[in-house]
Amino acid sequence: MKIIQTFTKGIVKENPVLRLVLGTCPTLAVTTMASNAIGMGAAATLVLLCSNIAISALRKVIPDKVRIPAYITIIAGFVTMVQMLVKAFAPAINDSLGIFLPLIVVNCIILGRAEMFASKNSVVPSIFDALGMGVGFTATLLCMGTIREILGNGTWFGLPITQGVIPPMLIMILPPGGFFVFGILMALANKLSGDGKKAELGCAGCPMAASCGSANLGECSSEKKAQTEEETKAEAVAAVSEGGDK
Repeated sequence: MKIIQTFTKGIVKENPVLRLVLGTCPTLAVTTMASNAIGMGAAATLVLLCSNIAISALRKVIPDKVRIPAYITIIAGFVTMVQMLVKAFAPAINDSLGIFLPLIVVNCIILGRAEMFASKNSVVPSIFDALGMGVGFTATLLCMGTIREILGNGTWFGLPITQGVIPPMLIMILPPGGFFVFGILMALANKLSGDGKKAELGCAGCPMAASCGSANLGECSSEKKAQTEEETKAEAVAAVSEGGDK
């Protein structure tokens, strides 16, 4: 049951793009077409899966002081292999993704899962975490790519859908259209994950609270700040009241 939750959380509840707001640069850049979204999502998922397995297996071997450089080195190795495979077997996707394919090395989703999950859990949960996050990332890219391509080009995966019926809206394949669709999907994800409840502030409303050590210890800086402000206000009100009584 826990394995299933580890997999499904990355699809909506902790969606890496719409809930954790990671990897927004490639998300906005490559989603002008649905085919680009599939290519980027598949490449990032493969790198995420391989790096999670390697980092989880080596978590007790990698010294804590050099863990981030070690993670980046591992991720870079897998990105290089994936890029070579894409160049060999899917050159059209390689040309479409351009610089964003090698930039998977610095994708916050992959490094974030390595630091927050793979380095703290065994191999099997790390595999399902990578698959869940990869599916969530790919699904988000596909949704954005589909909306932007249909409205902006009148096609879907290159096939005519609305051409000759609805004039293409060029703005949808430009940056403003990307931000517009991104905002709509983010609002929808927040609605689905929150079950219609009002969003909570502080650790209780943070989707990363379960894996945050500070939150588990009650040491979240935002909560401490809010608590300090409330205490200061209460003291000020009490001082004014005392001054009025005198």
